[in-house]
Amino acid sequence: MPVYNGPTKDLHFVLHETLKIQDSDVPGYDELDADFTSAILEEAGKIARDVLAPVNATGDNEGCHLENGVVRTPKGFQEAFDTLREGGWTGLDCDPEYGGQGMPYVLATAVGEMHSGANMALNMYPGLTHGAYSAIHAHGSDEQKATYLPKMVTCEWTGTMNLTEPHCGTDLGLLRTKAEPQGDGSYKISGQKIFISAGEHDMSENIIHLVLAKIPGGPDGVKGISLFIVPKFLVSEDGSVGARNGVTCGKIEEKMGIHGNSTCVMNYDEATGYLLGQEHKGLRAMFTMMNEARLGVGLQGYAQAEAAYQNAVIYAKDRLQGRDVTGVKNPDGPADPLIVHPDVRRSLMDQKSFVEGARAFVLWGASLIDAHTRAEDDAANGLISLMTPVIKGFLTDKGFEMTVQAQQLYGGHGYIEEWGMSQFARDARIAMIYEGANGVQALDLVGRKLAQDGGKHVMAFFEMVKTFIKENEGNEALKAGFLDPLKAASKDLQAAGMFFMQHGMKNPNAALSGSTDFMHLFGHVCLGLMWSRMAKAAMEALEGGASDKDFYEAKIATGRYYMARQLPATGMHLARINSGAEPVMTLEEAAF
Repeated sequence: MPVYNGPTKDLHFVLHETLKIQDSDVPGYDELDADFTSAILEEAGKIARDVLAPVNATGDNEGCHLENGVVRTPKGFQEAFDTLREGGWTGLDCDPEYGGQGMPYVLATAVGEMHSGANMALNMYPGLTHGAYSAIHAHGSDEQKATYLPKMVTCEWTGTMNLTEPHCGTDLGLLRTKAEPQGDGSYKISGQKIFISAGEHDMSENIIHLVLAKIPGGPDGVKGISLFIVPKFLVSEDGSVGARNGVTCGKIEEKMGIHGNSTCVMNYDEATGYLLGQEHKGLRAMFTMMNEARLGVGLQGYAQAEAAYQNAVIYAKDRLQGRDVTGVKNPDGPADPLIVHPDVRRSLMDQKSFVEGARAFVLWGASLIDAHTRAEDDAANGLISLMTPVIKGFLTDKGFEMTVQAQQLYGGHGYIEEWGMSQFARDARIAMIYEGANGVQALDLVGRKLAQDGGKHVMAFFEMVKTFIKENEGNEALKAGFLDPLKAASKDLQAAGMFFMQHGMKNPNAALSGSTDFMHLFGHVCLGLMWSRMAKAAMEALEGGASDKDFYEAKIATGRYYMARQLPATGMHLARINSGAEPVMTLEEAAF
């Protein structure tokens, strides 16, 4: 059975030595001293290792089962979920007014990586609840917040998001679910929603569904969509759970992965719902949590890659296979371990360099969300809005790829379920699809985010890269291995942006045909920047006489690998973008 150990030292390095959160002026960050965050991370890592990971394979093997309208979760899930609840982990960054601990989002993100890496399917239950909590916290009335949030913070009540319908996914303007106004201010919700993660289960007293629906007589398309709170059980005036509402689970989807999370078809039959926010402004309310939700999915992508990588390293060191071509390394055994072979090293370095770069990228993104929500930093909000499709799309594409590489190292055993490696690949695969499929993320990046606010956010990113290079150009150790490759990659990104400016208006297909390449090009530059920052921090630690010399030297070597072997992909992506629409669009539809 696979194992999982929380990468607490790596998380600490990013938070305190690379991002230097303790020196930030964002409110609340002054409390994040190294000793405090270390204690939080160590405890979260123990729960990931000892509580969540041991039931990960159980969840995959048993799955969820629908019995008489109730979804039964896998053995051990309830106890693990209760451990998270009782330890206050579900409300780590929630508002203290409603029972949360009020910690910054960046710390909750670090904890979330470990819990997701240990058991992605289980961690989705509190994760989705947090998203619903955020929407109610931002748009709910005082009465709604008082009614729902305290028990959602503790996960006594869990939450969901209900967007997709059988005939529409991305194009929400087509949705048909109706909300008929009642005389008492409530609405009757009727319709069907599909792909609803954690839509029904047996681990909480109530489930608070957030449902997109249309009020009759409203505007057509997305302008007529409203958002409603629809509890599984109605809530009495005293806050207790009351009568069953008109919402049921009609089916559990049989999926490729995340078997331990119930993905439900939800039927609403004149269920009582309550308007959240303003009429016909439902998408704005729902999208309040999209930066957070999509960052969380990007996190899932690299967290699964981290879990798979940890096990691939163990196997590569233990499995004897062949002899090192430069000389025997295990003279007392019949063969040398796999890890001596260059192509095995290449695969492991691909995985290691991606995961560590992705970790820094996501935690930096989380710090931008904190800067916006805690310090009202509009520039940070603009930057994270630009980065969100890159975080979600690039990290989940590459995260899945890395789980496959980890599986590949096992040879035939990787294809056998008892070794557990296929679960990481199967679980990671969904992250490329939900919360907006990655092709849509690429279209959003190129079609909307680049030009947002006159393009000032992408220009701010270019300036950030340029400033970092200029400030450190006198550092010869950093220059050759990091700054020079980063500068070249940044120029590729700027050239791609220029191509879109020159051709996008007169031929939109020329830009959109290169959207996925642009998203990946952008992602590589972001990881190049993260690795340059981490290398600088590691070099400073070594110069300061750090005791753990091996840790910092490994960071620098891993970063050099990424800059030399992965970052040059920006040139390939630029060449594809510059080919325009013709290679993509020439073939007539009938020829497919």
